Parts: sequence; C-alpha cells; structure tokens
Amino acid sequence: MNLERMSTRFAGWLGGSNRSVLPHKVAVGWSGGADSTALLLALKVSGHDVVAWHVDHGWRDSSRHESAILAGRASRWGIPFYSARLSAAGEANREAEARRGRLEQFLRWSSELDVTTLCLAHQLDDQAETVCMRLLQGAGAGGCRGMQQERMHHGLRIVRPLLHVSGAELREALRLAGAEWFEDPSNSDMSIWRNRIRHGLFPRMAAAGVAPELLFMRWQKQAERVAVHLDAGADVVLKNSSSPAKNNDGVVRLSWRQWVDCPAAVRARVLQRMMATALGDGVTPGRRHIVLVEQWTSRNGRGGLDLSGCRLQRRKGDLHLLPTTSVCACHHG
Repeated sequence: MNLERMSTRFAGWLGGSNRSVLPHKVAVGWSGGADSTALLLALKVSGHDVVAWHVDHGWRDSSRHESAILAGRASRWGIPFYSARLSAAGEANREAEARRGRLEQFLRWSSELDVTTLCLAHQLDDQAETVCMRLLQGAGAGGCRGMQQERMHHGLRIVRPLLHVSGAELREALRLAGAEWFEDPSNSDMSIWRNRIRHGLFPRMAAAGVAPELLFMRWQKQAERVAVHLDAGADVVLKNSSSPAKNNDGVVRLSWRQWVDCPAAVRARVLQRMMATALGDGVTPGRRHIVLVEQWTSRNGRGGLDLSGCRLQRRKGDLHLLPTTSVCACHHG
C-alpha cells in the first residue's frame, strides 16, 4: 500500500475553514468498510494519533475472522486496535440495538483510554439517503437536517468529518493507494429501508435524469435554515419562561402561557428540548407524539398526556414534563 502519493487528497478531506477542528488524539469507529478505512488512513497520514475502535455486531459467523484480519491490518499500519463483540440481537429492531450497543462500547473505550473525540465515516451519499428516509418518514425540519457533523454524547465528542465527500471519491482514493476493505453483506439486504433507497430508488431517479444526492442535499440545506429559525424561536420561549429547568425530581417546567402562545412548529422544537433535558441527549418525540401533544394543548391541557418515557401535565400556570419508567417508543437519533 502506498499512502504517500495519496496523502494530499486524504488530508484535503479533513481541511477547510468549515470543518470541525480535531484534536491530535482521536478514535475512529472502524467497520473495515471502504468509508471507515478511508477515514482511518486519512487521519493517520494527516499526523493524528489515531486509534481504531471496532465493534463486531455478531450477526455473522465470519465476523470473528474479519475482526482478526482488521487487527492485522491495523498492526501493519501502526494503529492501535480495540475490538469487542456484541451479544446477538433479536431480529426485531436489531439495527437500533446494534447502534445502542456500539455507543455503549464507544463510551467504555473513551473512559478507559481517555480518548474524548470519536470520528465516524458517514459520507455525502449516506447523508442524502438519510434526508430521503426522513422525508419519507414524515420528519420535520429538525429530522431532515440529516446527520450532524458534530455532537456530544455523554461527554464523548462525535464528529463526522466526511459528510462533504462522496463514497465514489473515497473508494477511488483507496484503490489508488492499494488499500483493502470489506464489503458488508448487509449492504445488499433489501429488507433494510436504507438499502432499498440506495439500490432501488436512487438508481431509478438517476435513470430519469435526476441526481438524487444533489436533490436531497438541497433539501438538507433548506431544512438546516428552517431548523435554525425554529431553534431561535425555542430559545426565546425557554429564555422567557419562568422555570425552563429540570428540578431534583427530574421534572422540567415551562410557563403554560409561553407554551400556548408560540407557533406549533416552535412548540414541537420546545418539546424536543424538554424531552432531551428530562430523558437525555438523543431522545426526541416522534411525529405521532407531536400530533397528540397539539391535540392536548388545544384542549387547554385538561388531564395529563402520557408519552413514551414521560408525561405532560398542566399545573396551574406551568407545563410539567415528568419522566416515567418506560422509554419504548421515543426515537433515539
């Protein structure tokens, strides 16, 4: 493998004034696929002290052998390698279980190794597919923003440095460098919604003369602008409220008058913020919950309203959001 002649291109992916500034020591979530391999090598040739974190989902018997191969590659490249295998998940919602298991393992490694920045290799095509999927699911502006370039998760900074780079460009760079990668068999599983978009919808759109990546990235930019406006409205509501904070019982309180007077779209964003405060980062109401909350608000908050993981109540001049014991239908983004 010859990385020297590819170092300029690899480093170029990570540069630019609009990119996240990365510390010297970073981890990469490394599946062994093309995208994460390209990110791992790009960080290595750019001079970062990089470690590879590999989580084996345990979906295939062959994955144990693949983990061993990745350990060997990392050793040849001079990159510390850490691997863990998850317990087999049930068929129902196994992708969500795998995502949760990955994050839990990443947090453990972050604590054990004192690495506080994790880089993930989602790229431009992944972002376009995500926006398309969110639109089909009926998401609002917040959801159609797609994946965030950067966020915090329980003290771990998660960065996606390649959202501006296409998958084709990443693979071409790896081929020129002579680097190997794995093709995950699950990428061809047409029971997965994302794969139906990637292998079915997008090629048909391209055949009809529509560039799907360009189309949905335009939607993403529009959603970003609308979401910024909604966030500004939510900031005003939360700032003006007499008590927007969480008390010792985990209850989040908000002025009922502020709640009722703001536009419905802003109210949905305020609800998202309240749920994140009460239940943790990444927990957000689904579309069904937002509709129920609007109906309940139009009834002047009579009675309480149970959502998954929390309950809304009007108490005198305040709206109260109380955590409950069952968190099952809220979306973890």
